[in-house]
Amino acid sequence: MSRLDSFIRRVLAQRDCLSAAATMIDNLPGPILELGLGNGRTYDHLRECLPDREIFVFDRQVAAHPKCIPDEKHMIIGDIRRTLPGILAKIGAPAVLTHCDIGTGDKNASLELAEWLGGALKPLLAPGAIVVSDQKILVPGWIPLPLPSGVPNDRYFMARVEITKVA
Repeated sequence: MSRLDSFIRRVLAQRDCLSAAATMIDNLPGPILELGLGNGRTYDHLRECLPDREIFVFDRQVAAHPKCIPDEKHMIIGDIRRTLPGILAKIGAPAVLTHCDIGTGDKNASLELAEWLGGALKPLLAPGAIVVSDQKILVPGWIPLPLPSGVPNDRYFMARVEITKVA
């Protein structure tokens, strides 16, 4: 498969998974986390799908299209291993949707970051929250979700944070 075809499959998977996730959180209050701004395409899509939600964006540096850069309050710049822990006070409430576009091109580094990210995200997410990711993130209590029609397995990943039942 050409790199162009691979890119097209990836962005179609992102769009379809994020659109599906947006409908899944319709009745859940809370902010959105976008981990990896990149060019700003998925952030822009989330703004369009969820216009009334606060979206907090994390990236090492800003290199997005000028129209796709969040304001200073919502753009957190720096290494995610330092900026994500303790962010709950700033975002004000547990997140109900997190999009993780953290692949680095280095498979081992991406897997290591995904493993770390699961533990770091766990205290930041509301029960019932949806996690959409380009990497498989395995966390006890996260229930894998079926991908939207047309998204190949292992191209993208979706999970729901378990809703704890009270006896």
